[in-house]
This record gives sequence, structure tokens and C-alpha cells, in this order.
Amino acid sequence: MIKRLNASRRALTGALIVALPVLTQAQTAAPSVPPPAQPATREAQALPSLAPLVESVKGAVVNVDVQSKASGFGQGENPFMDRFFGGGEGGRGQRREQIRQGSGSGFIIDPKGLVLTNNHVVEGAVAIRVRLDDGRSFDAEVVGTDPLTDVALIRLKGKVENLLTVKLGDSDALRVGDWVVAIGNPFGLASSVSSGILSARARDIHSGPYDDFLQTDAAINPGNSGGPLFNLKGEVVGINTAIVGGGTGIGFAVPSNLVKALMPQLEKDGAVTRAWLGIGIQDLTQDLAKAMQLPVNEGAIVSQVNEGSPAGKAGMRADDVIVAIDGQKVGSGGQLTRTVALKKPGTTSTLDVFRDGKKQALKVQLGTRPDREGVSARPRRGGDETEQSSKARVGVSLSNVDPRIVERTGLRSEQGALVTDVLPGSPAERADLAPGMVVVEVDRKPVRSAEELAKIIRKAPAGSTLLLRVEVPGSGRFLRALQVP
Repeated sequence: MIKRLNASRRALTGALIVALPVLTQAQTAAPSVPPPAQPATREAQALPSLAPLVESVKGAVVNVDVQSKASGFGQGENPFMDRFFGGGEGGRGQRREQIRQGSGSGFIIDPKGLVLTNNHVVEGAVAIRVRLDDGRSFDAEVVGTDPLTDVALIRLKGKVENLLTVKLGDSDALRVGDWVVAIGNPFGLASSVSSGILSARARDIHSGPYDDFLQTDAAINPGNSGGPLFNLKGEVVGINTAIVGGGTGIGFAVPSNLVKALMPQLEKDGAVTRAWLGIGIQDLTQDLAKAMQLPVNEGAIVSQVNEGSPAGKAGMRADDVIVAIDGQKVGSGGQLTRTVALKKPGTTSTLDVFRDGKKQALKVQLGTRPDREGVSARPRRGGDETEQSSKARVGVSLSNVDPRIVERTGLRSEQGALVTDVLPGSPAERADLAPGMVVVEVDRKPVRSAEELAKIIRKAPAGSTLLLRVEVPGSGRFLRALQVP
């Protein structure tokens, strides 16, 4: 690669020499006076170096090395999981627990040793090691995670002192075209720096219900996940999270203002509780606005109102068009979802609504968003008691239903306990349970999570039989009788 570059440089130099005009005698006799710099040239020469900025913040950027649980299957053993999430390494037929080594980035925001990173960097972690720019390293533990925005907060263990920290800036103050700097651990290359501009705001990349990403062309690669995106003041304006393809110059970061809103709950409770209206929505378009004879072109149309929901109790109806909440303009369904989610459950909000072409105000006492993804049931520290208890007693490993599986397989169930492994000769195998099935009921009562089913199995009397209703992707629902030894 270096040789090829050098060759290209020599060829370019030769081309420049050939292109120079032949000077006349009069021209050669004239004194050599450099031409005046053009305005654009003077501006380029005046551009400041980013070195002082990088030197001031680089010490707060860390490498996050993680050992996490793999799916527990050898390649090809679980076609259901392999199809949608890829097979693990190892021989066919392996059933031992596998440990996967991963690496990401993060940054210190508190001298007590608090570090922000991505949820997907530390998800399922059994061991976390954080390496600092000054050569020190610490074990770390997860304080709180929010999978729906891919944000995680971890804490350094042991005696921490003399830590360099950075602060979260105002992501709303960023303009498209503003310079940004990314620092992280791409491909294991520690403390790598790249720069670019903010390319776009409020990007929805369909990774979750609260997508509101910043887009940048600063180089972001695998290993940059969880690292900071800085403005030129040295403030963190985003957490680098995702990329499109390889080398395309399109990267995404979680806005710092969203992270600020989540931080108190992550540190105090370990998870995020969100407010909820209980409605289905779609964006108001110009064509729909014209058809509905509305004086506005932006808003969120209520497509359905859930029975017994906060919105239903407030008298909201299908085809209502929400244009503002608590005086804040609503430009789309996604914006309404994000705005409501950041409010505290139990508070009362005022919604400006168009109904039959007339504007009115509705007061709604916000509820608590149901935990459809089973986030609150996910273990944050230590071992997985859910998997241990159910596997030890009846030979079945369980996990919560992943929204990606629901989307890709057409499952009717957004809640339940996903069967991920069944031991040969176990009660679970004798009950015809198989990986990929989702247990949605036990004794005709709904099951919302893997933890809930594991608790039922753990407390079931010896010799009893549990009547399970399972959903098989693409086939429907069936009954299974699980005998508890």
C-alpha cells in the first residue's frame, strides 16, 4: 500500500512539471513575486489545528473490553437462531456455554469512575475491563442500560483517582455542517481520532422506537461503538453507535441531550421508565391533511386507541390529529413518541388536537409504558438466574422475546419466554419443546418474560404438570404438557 502511494505521488509530481509553461526571457528576468492568495486559500491557511482539542479530551476516552455470553449453540445447531442472528463458531452439536470477546469504546463523565458507552457493547457481559489512555486498567460493572436507545452506564471498580473527565454538551445547538471529532477504538486501534461534519439530524434508522440519531461523516468503524463525538468546544454531543456498510462515510450517534435525560434514571434505577399514551399513530402528510380538511400539514394521526389506556380515559378518539403536547409542536409520530417517553409517568399533559377539523385541548394523565421488550427483566450484573433455574430443573434455557425476532418471523407474540436451548432427555424435550418456540401462557395465564416463566418453574411442586401454550413461528400456537420433576 505504501509503495503504491509513493508511486502515485511521483507520477503526480511529474504531471505537474510537464504542465508548467515555458517561461520567456522577459519573464525569467522579472523579479520573483508570489501571486496574492485568493480568499479561499487564506481561509484554508487560517484553519486551526485540532491537536489542542484532541490533547485536552483524549485522556477521558477509554477502551471497553468485554467478555459476554454467546448464544450457547454451535454453528448450525439451532437453525432458528442461526438464521436470524448468525451461527457461532465451533463444531456442530456443541452445547456448552460459549464466551465471546468483544471490544468497544466509552468515555469518563464523572471522577467517581462513571463511564458512558453503548448498551450493545456491554450487553450480556460476564466481565468488563476498561483500559485508560494513560495505561491504567480497571474492572468495571454495569450500573444501568437502556437497550431502546442503546445507552449504557458502567462504573470502574477499585481505587479510582486522577481521572480526566469530559462533559455532555448541547446536541440541539449543533447545525448541519458544524465540525465534529470522533475518538475511539476502531479495530482495536486505541485512541484513534477522526474528524468530519454533522451531516444530518433526527435520523430514524429503524433500530428502535426512539431513533433520533445524529449523522456524521467522521470516520466511525467497528470498535468505535460507545465512543464520544465531540464539538469544537471539547464537549460530547453524541455517543457513536452505528454505521452503514463499510467505508461509506455514514455514521450515527445518540444525541447528548437524550443521554442527559436518561442519565439520572440509569444511575439511580439501572433502567429507564417511560411515560405512555396508549395509542397507535401515523404521520400526518400533506395529502392526508388535505383529505381531512386540516389547516396544518404536520402532526401525528391517532390510528387506534388502546382500551383502558391513558389516552382512552381522556376521551381521545381514532382520527384525532395531535399537533402539540404541553405547548411543544409535534411534527411527526416519531417526535410525539420520543417526547412522551421523556416525561414522567403519572404527570398530566395537555395535547392540542384537531378533531373533525376543529382544534381542542385534551388533558391526559400519562401512564407507564409496558415493558414489551422485557428490558426490566434483563439481568444487569452477575449470572443469569433465569437461565440457571429453568435449565437445572426441566432442561430448558430461556430468554426474552427480541423485537427483531418478532419483526423477522411474523410472531403474534411481542411478550413471552423464548426457548433457546433444550437438553437431550430432559423434561423439556419430553414435552416436545424446541428452540425457537415462544411460551406465551402457563396454565392459561399469560407469560410476559423469561424471568416470569423461570419463577413459575422454580416454584412448581415436584410431580406437577404445567400446561404451556407455545407459539411456533410460521405455524401457530400449540399446547405442551411439561412435567416438573
